[in-house]
Amino acid sequence: TCPLLHISWALEDCFQEQERLRAQVRRLETRVKQQQVRIAQLLRDKEVQFLDRGEENSIIDLGGKRQYADCSEIFNDGYKRNGFYKIKPLQSLAEFSVYCDMSDGGGWTVIQRRSDGSEDFNRCANYNKNLFAVINVRFNLLIKQNFTYYTLKIDLTDFEKNSSYAQYKNFKVGNEKNSYDLHIGEYSGTAGDSLAGNFHPEVQWWASHQSMKFSTWDRDNDNYEGNCAKEEQSGWWFNRCHSANLNGVYYKGPYTAETDNGVVWYTWHGWWYSLKSVVMKIRPNDFIPNIV
Repeated sequence: TCPLLHISWALEDCFQEQERLRAQVRRLETRVKQQQVRIAQLLRDKEVQFLDRGEENSIIDLGGKRQYADCSEIFNDGYKRNGFYKIKPLQSLAEFSVYCDMSDGGGWTVIQRRSDGSEDFNRCANYNKNLFAVINVRFNLLIKQNFTYYTLKIDLTDFEKNSSYAQYKNFKVGNEKNSYDLHIGEYSGTAGDSLAGNFHPEVQWWASHQSMKFSTWDRDNDNYEGNCAKEEQSGWWFNRCHSANLNGVYYKGPYTAETDNGVVWYTWHGWWYSLKSVVMKIRPNDFIPNIV
C-alpha cells in the first residue's frame, strides 16, 4: 500500500500546484486588464498629456473615407488643416486621436507641445510609466509599419518672438525595460545640436543625451553622482545633467534659480533662459508631400 500512498500524495501535490498556478494566472490577467483600462483612460482623457487642452473634443471628421496610418498619409490625401485626427497604424487594434501639424511641409504627428506652465513635469516614475506607455505604444505602432524610420523635429520659440528648430533623423524611444532610452540620428537645424552635445568635444561626455535613459525624482538613471531629476525638478533623459531639458520649470525668459532647471536648449539660449514654447513632432524620413 505504501506505493499507492506515495502516488496519492504526489497527485494531491500536483493538484495543489495546478490550483496555485491557475490563481497566479488569474491575478496576472486581472493586472493586465487593469493596465489596459489605465492606458485606455490616458488615451481617451489625456491625449498624450502634452497637447493643448480643450481641443481634443474637436477631432476633424474625415468622413470614414479610409483609415490612415499617420498624419503624413492624411496630409497627402488632401487634408491641410492643423488639428486632431483619428489614425490607425497598421499593427494597431484600434484608432486613436493625434494632433497633426499640417504646416511646415505637412504631415507631422505632434508628441509634445508646451506653450505655458500649466503642466507639471516633476512626476514620479509610475506616472511617467503610464505616460510613456501611451507615447511609446503609439510611437512604436508607427515605427513598426513597413519598418518606417521617423524624423524628430523640435520647434522652439522665445519670449522675444524669435524661433528656431532642431531636427534629428531616425528618432526612437525605447520600451519600459530599457527605461525609455533616447536614440537620435543625424542633426540639422538652426538651434544647435543640444541633444547630442556636439557643440564642444570636451563637454560631450556629460552633455549628450544620446542613449540616455529617462530619469525621474524617484528613478535615477543618469550618470551624475546626485539626482538630476530632483535638482532640475523634471523628468528627462539626463546625463550629468543636461544641455537640453524641454520638460523643465516654466519660467519666462531669463531666470535665476539654484540650478539651470528652466525649459532649456543650451545651444540656442544657454542654460539660464527658459523658452516660451516647444513642439516635438515626428514624420517619416522619406516623406514626400503630395502637392496635387
